[in-house]
Amino acid sequence: MATENLRTYDVIVIGAGPVGENVADRTSAAGLSTVIVESELAGGECSYWACEPSKALLRPALLRADAVHVPGLGPAVKGPLDTEAVLAHRDRMSADWKDDSQVEWIKSAGIELLRGHGRLAGEREVSVHTPAGDTVRLRARHAVAVCTGSRAALPPLPGIENLRPWTSREATSARKQPRRLAVVGAGVVGVEMATAWQALGSRVTLLAREEGLLPRMEPFAGELVTERLREAGADVRFNVSVAAAERVHDGEVRITLSDGGELAVDEILFATGRAPRSEDIGLDTVGLVPGDWIATDDSLTVTAVPGKWLYAVGDVNRRALFTHQGKYQARIAGAVIGARARGEELDTGRWAPHSSTADTEAVPGVVFTDPEVASVGLTVREAERTGHAVEVVDYEIGHLAGALQYRPDYRGKARVLIDRDRQVVVGATFAGPGVAELLYSATVAITAEVPLERLWHAVPAFPTISEVWLRLLETRRDS
Repeated sequence: MATENLRTYDVIVIGAGPVGENVADRTSAAGLSTVIVESELAGGECSYWACEPSKALLRPALLRADAVHVPGLGPAVKGPLDTEAVLAHRDRMSADWKDDSQVEWIKSAGIELLRGHGRLAGEREVSVHTPAGDTVRLRARHAVAVCTGSRAALPPLPGIENLRPWTSREATSARKQPRRLAVVGAGVVGVEMATAWQALGSRVTLLAREEGLLPRMEPFAGELVTERLREAGADVRFNVSVAAAERVHDGEVRITLSDGGELAVDEILFATGRAPRSEDIGLDTVGLVPGDWIATDDSLTVTAVPGKWLYAVGDVNRRALFTHQGKYQARIAGAVIGARARGEELDTGRWAPHSSTADTEAVPGVVFTDPEVASVGLTVREAERTGHAVEVVDYEIGHLAGALQYRPDYRGKARVLIDRDRQVVVGATFAGPGVAELLYSATVAITAEVPLERLWHAVPAFPTISEVWLRLLETRRDS
C-alpha cells in the first residue's frame, strides 16, 4: 500500500546528473543538509548516453586517423577497427550502465539520494513518487535546484513514432554497428556520431539542412570536418532534409528527401537539437510553463518565481548546453545558496563569485571529430551580430614544426578575435588534430583578459602545437 511522509532539508536538488551532483556537493560542503532526487541513473546523461560513451567510441577512430599518417605506423594500423573491442571499451567507460560508484560518491559527500520522480509542489516543496509507489513530500528551508537537463528533440515528422529512430542515446549505446546509417543534423552530435560509426564500419550518409557542418562555429571548422568525413567514405549532403520516412516490414528505413531523392538505411539518427526536461516536474505549481526552458539571472536564480528560493542549473536553463558549463553553473549556484542561507549579501558583478559570467563570455567547447575543433568566446559571425569591433587573426597550424611532428600531413587552422579597444582576446577557434588541449589556454586568456603585450611573455615550448599562440601574435604584428 502506498504511503506518504514529509521530510525537511535545507536544500532539495532535482536531478542527479553531473550538474545536480555538483550543486549538492557545494551546498553539503557549506553545511546545508541536502537531498538529491533522481528517477534514472545517478550520474545522468553525460555518464551513460553522451560524453563518456561517445568519446569512448571516438577515441580509437581519432587515434587511428593520426597514427596511419605517422611514418612507421601506417601498415600496423590500416586495418579495420575491432568493433567488438571498441564497444566493450564504451561499455566500461559507461560503467555498464550501473550507477553504483556514483551512489557511493553521493553518500560519501554527505548527500542523501532519493530514488523517484520529483515534481515541484509549490513554494519550497517537492513531491517524489518512488519506484515502490510511495509518495515522499520534501520541504526545503532554503532552496530547490532544478537540474533535470535536456533530451533529444525530434522533428515534427509524420509517423515518426512508428519509425523507431535513433537519438543520441541509441547512437551511443547501440550493441552493434548498423550496416547503413543516416545521420540527420549538422551539429556536434551529428558530426561526432557520423565520425564514430563510419570508422566502426557503417556506411554513413550525413544529411545537413544547412550549407555546411557545425554552423555555429567558424566556417573553416566545418569545411575541414567535411573534407575528412568524405575522405573516410561518408556521404555528406548539404541543403537537404527528410521529407518523409518509414520503417518497412524487414526493418529497413526508407527515406524521402526534400530534394526528391530517396535513401534506404538500417538506422536513422536524428541529431536535430535539444529540448528541456521540464514537461513533468511541476512547473505549473510555481507559475511556470511545463515543457519550457527555465530562465535565470547570472546567479542561476529563476527570475519568474518570487522569493529567490528556486534555481535552474545546467541544460534546463538553456544558458550553455555543455556538461562542463553546467558544472560551472553548479559551483556558482552552490555558492549563491550557501551565501543566502548565511544571510550574506551576494557579489554578482562581472566575473564575481556569485555570477556565471562565463556563460555569456567564455563558453569552451570541443568537437571530437577528425580533425578536432575547439572554440571559446566569440566567432566572427557573433561579433558582427552583436556589434563587437574585433580584429581577426588567422594562422595555418600545419606550418608549425610541432604540428608536423604530430602528423606529417597536418592540416588545420587557428583564429583569434581581438577586441580593438581593450586589446585582449575575446574569441578563439582551432581546427586540427590534437587541438582540444589548446582550448584551456584560450579560455584563460579570455576570462583573465590578458593584455596582448603580456601574452608575448607567455613562451610556448618548441616543438609543440601550442606554438600557434606565438605565430598568431607574430602574424598580427607583421600585418
